[in-house]
Amino acid sequence: MTLTVRRVTHDDQPAFQRLGSEAFGGGPRPVPSREEWEASADREWGVFDDGALAARLRVYGFTSWFHGGRVPTAGIAGVAVEPERRGGGLVAAMLDAALEEARERGEAISTLFPSAPGIYRRLGYEVIGSYDDVDVPLDRVARTAPPSGITTRRATAADVEAITAVHATWAAGQNGPVSRAEEPFWTPPEKYVADYTGITLAVEDDTVVGFASWIRGTGDTPAATVMEVEDLIALTPDAARALWRTLGSFSTVVGTARVSTSGSGASIDPAWLVLPDLGVRRVAEHPYMLRILDVEQALEGAWLAPVAGRVPFAVADPALGSGRRDRPRAELSGAWTIDVSGGVAHVERDGIDVADAHHDRPVLTPHGLALLYAGAQSARNLRMAGHLTGPEKWDPPLTAMFSGQQVHVRDYF
Repeated sequence: MTLTVRRVTHDDQPAFQRLGSEAFGGGPRPVPSREEWEASADREWGVFDDGALAARLRVYGFTSWFHGGRVPTAGIAGVAVEPERRGGGLVAAMLDAALEEARERGEAISTLFPSAPGIYRRLGYEVIGSYDDVDVPLDRVARTAPPSGITTRRATAADVEAITAVHATWAAGQNGPVSRAEEPFWTPPEKYVADYTGITLAVEDDTVVGFASWIRGTGDTPAATVMEVEDLIALTPDAARALWRTLGSFSTVVGTARVSTSGSGASIDPAWLVLPDLGVRRVAEHPYMLRILDVEQALEGAWLAPVAGRVPFAVADPALGSGRRDRPRAELSGAWTIDVSGGVAHVERDGIDVADAHHDRPVLTPHGLALLYAGAQSARNLRMAGHLTGPEKWDPPLTAMFSGQQVHVRDYF
């Protein structure tokens, strides 16, 4: 068996599409024309055995919002391995190559929606949040308190720029959302509007301050009809009330709104906090995983909590040296110091041997680094989970520094 890992070409597309159909269903997939394929910015990788495709993946290059800025991201999707080859390390081999290229392109982090989180944990990714569909009874939504100073109207293609701006304002206050101002998540305005039954705008003093995109669903009785709500994003509580009440006005003929959202409990999206009843039923969950590729690029210039003083830390993978081929994670090992001035982080690499037990700094695993960076876990929790070791005196500033924003995602890929 002679294995080769390389970028996929157009000549490989029949096999690439066939393997995708086998893995994800949906019947045979059309092979794109050479012109369509060459126009795409996606990067496709494969593992070939004597020229035959045995595994594949796709990389989307985009930016994600973390700590108030857009971070270049390698989004991994469409991972498939021939069933006869599973368990042979082909996914790791593809990721090695794909993420090495991602670093060369300046992508500081990588994210994905896993079908099996355990596989990607072994490859350095960690779950930081989830993109979920939840069902909300519209008769309860209809009881939302009326808004003040907000009007609603239907969006047109001319409003898409304002909608994108609302999304960007919301996203800048979260960790995790992808940017919709660029490919592959930008949609031409006419198509964006045509994709939905309606997009309702919340308007205050001629300024769009919220929107809800919805597909009404078929049926004319509440018990038989479910409305799909892909987005409900509001920048003010009254904008949220106005949007929810618009959806609730369907309650005599539509029983349920199936809303795409993220977060629950204390980390619920603030637009949900205006509802009189937070009882929902979660019907689909899509865990979202993160892996840091370049510590300095991910952190330099980030807006972090202004913790006084310089905070040192290190990253080391305790599994390295166990015989696994895991070069990209080895490249993550090192020591740094963060200095936050005026809320803006500056990162310096320190010439310290992480393997030296005498250095006086906390040491994170790659998983711990991902969770801390996303604000998904405190330093103390990481320590209890085995993802943080070393002196405990740095736990409070590390927690405070990274805990300013919640994890929220709104786009599945």
